[in-house]
Amino acid sequence: MNKISAKKLAKLMNDGEKLNVIDVREDAEVAMGKIPGATHIPLGQIPERVEELDKAKEYYLVCMSGGRSGKACQFLASQGYNVTNVTGGMMSWNGELE
Repeated sequence: MNKISAKKLAKLMNDGEKLNVIDVREDAEVAMGKIPGATHIPLGQIPERVEELDKAKEYYLVCMSGGRSGKACQFLASQGYNVTNVTGGMMSWNGELE
């Protein structure tokens, strides 16, 4: 599984990279703030919403600490998607929030 640290992801975004971030946390967690521009798809909805994603794009998946996003990455990779898990998740995120 591809992995990237939250710190490195923040640097890429600060450098102007246009990245596809998917936040797999639950609604109450996302209400406390999410990475700017991130798409919110709770982990339990990934299988039913997988058609919203484009297999030609790369996605960075984030949760609170990296566990749920890791599970989402495993599932999506098995479906042929290009995904990277954000290790440390939002607990390690030091960038902006929206």
